[in-house]
Amino acid sequence: MNPEQVIADLHVRWVFGWERDEGDPPFDFRRTFGEFYDFGSPDVRLYDDFDPEQRVATTAAGYGSIWEPGFRGMVSAHHAVDDGPHVIAGQELAASTLTFTARITLPDGATDLRTTTSLVWRRTPDGWRIVREHNSSKVLPAGTLDGAFGAGLPAVSQEA
Repeated sequence: MNPEQVIADLHVRWVFGWERDEGDPPFDFRRTFGEFYDFGSPDVRLYDDFDPEQRVATTAAGYGSIWEPGFRGMVSAHHAVDDGPHVIAGQELAASTLTFTARITLPDGATDLRTTTSLVWRRTPDGWRIVREHNSSKVLPAGTLDGAFGAGLPAVSQEA
């Protein structure tokens, strides 16, 4: 498989790593994403504007600490790839962009999103790992994704 195909596969698998179903064991970022992020790199920069505090993590473990509390409190999170992945790859670095939709369900309702994600991957002795991440999300009108992920749940829109 050529590097573009490897990165495309990794990016899609990364999206679905964020899936959560009611009753899943507690979310553990490192267990879920250990094969995707470079946990040892000193120059990691990871950002997602869905984080209410809009923090930039400088380690993969730090990024996990941003998301673990929220994902542990979720009822479910379901995703679908809308566009991509689009990949360019060199010998040591690769970049991929993908757009996905998601329904994040909390005990008090659901939020529908469309997110564009851009990842930079570095080839390491253990394989390709994420060293840069930028996600930009738009909250969709309530109910936009009804029926998109199986049983349509009522959505409660929240401002991002």
